[in-house]
Amino acid sequence: MRKKITPRAGQESVWDYPRPPRLERTNKHLRVEFGGIAIAETNSAYRVLETSHPPVYYIPPEDVRMALLQPRAGQQSFCEFKGQATYWDIKTEQGESPAAAWSYPSPTPAFKPIAGYLAFYASRVGACYVDGERVKAQEGDFYGGWITSEIVGPFKGGKGTWGG
Repeated sequence: MRKKITPRAGQESVWDYPRPPRLERTNKHLRVEFGGIAIAETNSAYRVLETSHPPVYYIPPEDVRMALLQPRAGQQSFCEFKGQATYWDIKTEQGESPAAAWSYPSPTPAFKPIAGYLAFYASRVGACYVDGERVKAQEGDFYGGWITSEIVGPFKGGKGTWGG
């Protein structure tokens, strides 16, 4: 694991995030695009902050074009903190992206506010934005965090890191 980066003014270090993770509301403008169209757009989301991970943003289903998503049959995962996750495929005239998003239909009590909300892998869509800044995907394609200039690491997930 690389050495911890000291945050500058206006930045957060993922090493200052808690474990177990914390859920917090955000009014930042989030946008997810695929094939040149907006799949999701909101100013009313949650973010999950966990030690060594960039934030994962959960978007309310009413701010997602759900007609462009289909539940992914047979794919689930389990998080010790949030519970059982289900996955979603994007299917549009522009193309498809399997397991591009996930959600927790019945999360644990601490994460009940994100029941049914969707999180998107930045690596599996065209682009994701936080307040107009295009995010970088968390390496490893397992955790799904969104990296912006406000977040410093090093981040778990890439080659040579825990879980990478």
